Amino acid sequence: MSSSEQQQRAWHKSSFSTANGSCVEVAEGRTVLVRDTENRSLGHLDTPSAEWTAFLRAAIS
Repeated sequence: MSSSEQQQRAWHKSSFSTANGSCVEVAEGRTVLVRDTENRSLGHLDTPSAEWTAFLRAAIS
């Protein structure tokens, strides 16, 4: 995915983020991008949205 495609996505933080900024950001779309807010320059994880949904369901249960 090109950097311009990444920039077009809306990144959002977890509502459980700490005050010091230690959290992850997620950009949703056909694929889901996940990155560390403290180390954005290191890149992101890119996963199909169905796999991200399955991960979240497993984490919640």
